[in-house]
Amino acid sequence: MTKKTEAILALLDERYGTEYRCYLRHENAWQLLIATILSAQCTDARVNIVTETLFQKYSGVEAFAQADLKELERDIHATGFYHNKAKNIISCCKDLVDKFGGEVPRTLEELTSLAGVGRKTANVIRGNIYHEPSIVVDTHVKRISRKLGLTREEEPEKVEKDLMKKLPKERWILWNIHLITLGREICKAPTPKCGECFLTEYCADYQARQKKAEKGSKRENGNKKENGKKAEGAGHGQ
Repeated sequence: MTKKTEAILALLDERYGTEYRCYLRHENAWQLLIATILSAQCTDARVNIVTETLFQKYSGVEAFAQADLKELERDIHATGFYHNKAKNIISCCKDLVDKFGGEVPRTLEELTSLAGVGRKTANVIRGNIYHEPSIVVDTHVKRISRKLGLTREEEPEKVEKDLMKKLPKERWILWNIHLITLGREICKAPTPKCGECFLTEYCADYQARQKKAEKGSKRENGNKKENGKKAEGAGHGQ
């Protein structure tokens, strides 16, 4: 681990602490799994509103497996993309019942075999339920990791691999938590609050923009001086 990365981790700890927390409300593995499927292209806050009543109506994976598709679509309509989400949730829960005895599996391979579950969702479960070191590359983690210079990749899986190489294994889950918080609070897209950020000293994107601004400022000052000299010369010639 580089000194820069070490300094970033220390500042994140100082600002946000080292407590593991999940923004999606859940009481068990299957609730987090369904909440994470619903969170695609939807805010955690809205998902939490929907699941508050959803998990009262459907008491377990068996209930979701037997759900009526159209009715479930109505129940989750507010999260968007409800056609695919409802279909995936029913299919996913049928597999949980038929193949895994109603339990949420813990391995990446088993989790990603379920409908609607990609690496991101699988890693949410692995990290938050089974405490397996994992990196969840959501929009905040990808954007801020790139800004900090820890990866240049665009594809989530490649970003994940870069971060796994550069961050200590015991920091993987906290990296997710810290960057999601930072992304919502300060490093927002498309207009980050750089003036409020505590990581600007180590942010490759911020430093590059500062250097560019300084060069532009010097060029502008140089042009002003040159124009001033030309004007002065023209005045003497009259």
